[in-house]
Amino acid sequence: MTASETSSSATRDVVPFRTATRAWFGISLRTFGGPAGQIAVMHRELVDDRRWIGEQRFLHALSYRTLLPGPEAQQLAIYLGWLLNGTIGGLTAGVLFVLPGCVALMVLSGIYAKWGATDVVTAVFAGLAPAGLAIVSQAVWRIAKRALKNRVLIGIAIAAFIVLFAFNLPFPIVIGAAGLIGYAASRARPELFTTKSGHVSGTETAAPLIADDALHGEPPTLVRAAKILVISAVLWAAPVVAVAIGFRSNRVFVQQGLFFSGTAVVTFGGAYAVLSFVAQRAVSVYHWLLPGEMVNGLALAETTPGPLIMVVQFVGFLGAYRHPGTLNPWIAGTLGATLVVWVTFVPCFLFVFLGAPHIEQLRHNNRLSAALTGITAAVVGVIANLSIFFSIHTLFDTTTDHRWGPIQLTGPLWATVNWRAVTVAVLAFVLVFRIKLSVLKVLGICAAVGAALYTIAR
Repeated sequence: MTASETSSSATRDVVPFRTATRAWFGISLRTFGGPAGQIAVMHRELVDDRRWIGEQRFLHALSYRTLLPGPEAQQLAIYLGWLLNGTIGGLTAGVLFVLPGCVALMVLSGIYAKWGATDVVTAVFAGLAPAGLAIVSQAVWRIAKRALKNRVLIGIAIAAFIVLFAFNLPFPIVIGAAGLIGYAASRARPELFTTKSGHVSGTETAAPLIADDALHGEPPTLVRAAKILVISAVLWAAPVVAVAIGFRSNRVFVQQGLFFSGTAVVTFGGAYAVLSFVAQRAVSVYHWLLPGEMVNGLALAETTPGPLIMVVQFVGFLGAYRHPGTLNPWIAGTLGATLVVWVTFVPCFLFVFLGAPHIEQLRHNNRLSAALTGITAAVVGVIANLSIFFSIHTLFDTTTDHRWGPIQLTGPLWATVNWRAVTVAVLAFVLVFRIKLSVLKVLGICAAVGAALYTIAR
């Protein structure tokens, strides 16, 4: 038996696949609050509570994910699932991560197509977005406390936040610069970028129950890479080819399949970096949406579990529903939404499964590990920037842009403060940081309070 096989066997003995599946399903129901909130949920469940993944292993996986296009939290789930149960674990974690949100958004897209943005839907989700602010803040605090161990790493995190928030610098440049800084600076001061596995002193995180060597691993080979590339390419392209042949008279499915396949490989920096492009093409070029409807879809995606990029499902549903050709509009909408979700998320599995064995081997390369440590520090600034963006758009009804030379800031219009959202957000912070309730309980309480406040106001 090879070392890889021994590692996989030990992992299955320690974390049975059924147990891991139940854990991932539970996580999938609590993935509100955008990528930062989703990362916080996984960290709390897998690192703090169950102690299946060590702190440094989690941060190592998170650092690699920042190098990839696509939804960051879902790819992190695939990677962690792969570490726990191999390929089947990664597939299960990745599918379950998006499944509840996919089902919820499919239903909400149908409701929107039939009745528009109803008060009932708005009331139900009125408390979830403000609650996400507390979850995001908890993620920033926990990850920063563990990842920023010295002034150099703190400086990288602050610099990443500033250039993203104030200068709107492209995300790949920020991450690449952080990696180069870590790689170069480690030559002179390697101790600043050296992390220790196991227990992290000074925090409440205990040592993981599963040693790093017991987690799944496999050698990166050309044969393995070729198999993954071929299988992924076939799975990625097959539905697009099928709709092209089966629905020749209706171009909407081919357009959606090709367009969202392209966006899947250029979404560096997360959903926010690509949504403006998607909105412009969906409204002005393909006429799938009416002006302003992208905002409604974004609101639905933000208040359902799963990655924010799931808003493309809303676009796919409405585009096919309004251009059904000879199909029933409901069948066309469901088919369009399913196709868009498929071509958006299949590449995520390709990128993770292809690169994970290489990244695992680099854990023992001090220079490259230092580069990933620098990237991890920058990720703290990235999450902090997302939390500010999320806060501004949640607590205020209107935002305004400011420019001073190279500085580009998006700020709130203070007169449009949403006091209902502020009230729910304050409650969420108390429940998370003071009372320390579970994420699911916080979301449930805030959803009920938000719905009540919305109903009273109406």
